[in-house]
Amino acid sequence: METVLNVQNLSKRYNGLIAVDGVSFDVFSREIFGILGPNGAGKTSTLEMIETLRPIDGGEIILSGLDVRTRPQQVKRIIGVQLQSSSFFDKLNLKELLELFGEMYGRRVDPMRLLAEVELEDKAKSQVVHLSGGQKQRFSIAAALVNDPVVLFLDEPTTGLDPQSRRHLWGVIKRIRSEGKTIVITTHYMEEAEELCDRVAIMDKGKIIALDKPQVLISKLVSGGFKKERVERLANLEDVFLSLTGHLLRED
Repeated sequence: METVLNVQNLSKRYNGLIAVDGVSFDVFSREIFGILGPNGAGKTSTLEMIETLRPIDGGEIILSGLDVRTRPQQVKRIIGVQLQSSSFFDKLNLKELLELFGEMYGRRVDPMRLLAEVELEDKAKSQVVHLSGGQKQRFSIAAALVNDPVVLFLDEPTTGLDPQSRRHLWGVIKRIRSEGKTIVITTHYMEEAEELCDRVAIMDKGKIIALDKPQVLISKLVSGGFKKERVERLANLEDVFLSLTGHLLRED
């Protein structure tokens, strides 16, 4: 497999506190790579160094052949980073925002194609403030695709969404990957990581403590004699919710 992102012995300190401690991993072309961990594990600091948003204290990051430390401007032009809804200009509609972002990259974009990618064509004339939570998240992904990035970074993209919107966004993310994109995602939802990710890195206290395919990690745990304290049920409360309310996405 072609390696798109190579992280070697990455480290970050804040006033003597080691936030990232010798982290190394590769991300392959066209995979969805998950970074999981509790709060304070070092996930955000790791991503921000890769995205050129924080200085690298130690180690090396090579993204699509570019050294992130020495060529940050070139790296910024080939990555897509999901923005929060508060980052968008209130007075512009979605179509105008995508055209503006394209101009910032010196690109002529097809805003309707990008909106179609995230199923928002009918909201082209709407402002971000008038979108639902799921629509805002999908638009933030469309905005991150403006420069046709080599790697797309999604930071907890489904946080705060209802079950229908969350599962719908999973479908959008899978389709984007199927069209050739490499995606790095952080999430607190283990079901989401298992559903979306080809491989996951689990971080704790600044280190990667496990890295493999989700099913391989699960199998290793079970083969080691792990047994759940509570018998696994055939369905959970989310299944009940979706069965009663339906899987259909509800958006105004």
